[in-house]
Amino acid sequence: MSIGSKAAVAALSILSLAGLSMVSSTSAVTASALPDTQEVSLLPQSVIDAAVAEQAAIPTVIEAPEEDKIQDEAPKASSLAELVRLHSATSVEGREAECLAGAIYFESKGEPLVGQLAVAEVILNRAKSGRFPSSVCGVIFQPSQFSFVRGGSFPPIMKSSRAWREAVAISTIATNKLWSSGVGKALFFHADHVSPGWRLTRVAALGNHIFYR
Repeated sequence: MSIGSKAAVAALSILSLAGLSMVSSTSAVTASALPDTQEVSLLPQSVIDAAVAEQAAIPTVIEAPEEDKIQDEAPKASSLAELVRLHSATSVEGREAECLAGAIYFESKGEPLVGQLAVAEVILNRAKSGRFPSSVCGVIFQPSQFSFVRGGSFPPIMKSSRAWREAVAISTIATNKLWSSGVGKALFFHADHVSPGWRLTRVAALGNHIFYR
């Protein structure tokens, strides 16, 4: 090998050692600290692998702090009365909702809201029980079940009244299970001024009705 060639090799070795010394003097090596493509082959593979792994570990998306995230959940009502105000309306959607609101209106209008809700829940329980007709309208218009039914239909309803708006709201609340009256799976009720002598488990007395299962 010529003297010129030996000098070139020596210079290249010195540069390589200097590059390694600079890398080892830092506690962490990032991809940006690596030499250009022509010099990468002079570094140990373990150093290159460590730098590549560190670069890959840098997150591309930073999560916003929990308190800064937008809350999508709608605020929940703090009382049944507030729910009724939110859902008060003069019209209903669908025959089933109309039947339920009508039954609430005629059976329990003027009673405390929780009593009206309990009446609605019993009707819904019946429709799901398998012991009564499987629809709300079927339960209500089943013969000899509700005294307000006349000839298979409701009497006229004053739909501009507060009682009707409350009945519509209670119908929505009961159907969507937005509030519970506490009667659970009760299937029967009667007015508190009568004593039918039923051999059933009494669940609650709400408004003007007593509820059983």
